[in-house]
Amino acid sequence: MSKEFFERLRARAVRIDVEEHLRARVERGDKLRVKLGLDPTAPDLHVGHLVVLDTLRMFQDEGHTVVVIIGDYTALIGDPSGRSVTRPMLSEDEIARNAETYFKQLDLVLDREQIEVRHNSEWLASMTAADILRLMAKATLQQVLQREDFADRMKEGTPISAHEILYPFNQAYDSVAVKADVEIGGTDQLFNLLFGREIQKAYGLEPQDIAVFPLIEGTDGVQKMSKSLPNFIGLTEPPEEIYGKTMSIPDRLTEKYLRLISGLDAGQQAEVLAMKPRDAKAALAFQLVKRLHGEDAARRAEADFTRKFRERTAPDEMPEFDATNLDLVGALVASGLAPRGRGDARRLIEQGGVRVNDVKVGVDHRLEDGQTLSVGKRSFVRIRVR
Repeated sequence: MSKEFFERLRARAVRIDVEEHLRARVERGDKLRVKLGLDPTAPDLHVGHLVVLDTLRMFQDEGHTVVVIIGDYTALIGDPSGRSVTRPMLSEDEIARNAETYFKQLDLVLDREQIEVRHNSEWLASMTAADILRLMAKATLQQVLQREDFADRMKEGTPISAHEILYPFNQAYDSVAVKADVEIGGTDQLFNLLFGREIQKAYGLEPQDIAVFPLIEGTDGVQKMSKSLPNFIGLTEPPEEIYGKTMSIPDRLTEKYLRLISGLDAGQQAEVLAMKPRDAKAALAFQLVKRLHGEDAARRAEADFTRKFRERTAPDEMPEFDATNLDLVGALVASGLAPRGRGDARRLIEQGGVRVNDVKVGVDHRLEDGQTLSVGKRSFVRIRVR
């Protein structure tokens, strides 16, 4: 069974370090401590987190110990991973409120009886200045600045706040504190996870193996789904919101969402992908609501969306607009749907008056060939990308 488990893990992961080492530990039946860190920078986990939460459940089902670290201390700094600007610092009260919501959300996927939940303030808050200096002496500034986000910001002349340098050290020390055997995360966490290996070695521990998993783009179809952006689908959002937001994703993301977060097996995924694109997306939306809120809620959300869609049915015949690029704001202006310019287009979007395929979208939404773009109930164009 352990061999089969590792193959399933390998199929989900983008990268495993060190693969043969982890394979050997799994196949000989070692019981591992598997770490995932979550910073409570917002009250909701989102469906993108299902990629790693489902992986943790796989480890649980094999009898391994799952260690979920609530980064209440590191959230004071803010993870700079993948960001082009400094993340705003949160207050301790904001962090505490956000962290409290995480527990019931973890219950949606994980067996709470088998989770070791830790807050990294347990060890980081009590560190003295001397302790921090000793920790930072375990690596060089050059190593930290090799991070892609830091390197890009230096190249562009974008400021890097001094406190951000502490983040990878603190996350790495979490692995020391809990004696992690394995750490998992998204591809944006690759540097932090590898850095954890180096810091563990510096403290005389066997370095953790790491498994890195793909990120999913948010509803805008462009940027990674993030609690810090208006493009996420929250795990505890109302069923109607989850269904409607899923219907707003670009068609090209349906397969990725199915594969990574639907919870359907390969055969069920193939059945959905054999449908027409809109029907496939509707099946995905139904499945996401079902796994988070139950089948009855999924049926109600489906009926609610269908009713609203029928009320706003687009005409069979409508003008076509040749898009030279896929920028939503630019398309609204160039097509005449926002005749007063880009500011008018942004206002219409922010007020919820702009829909793509009858679903409200955000400013960052990227258009695709064949989509219907509408403002209000009477103004429609069909997007064509030549």
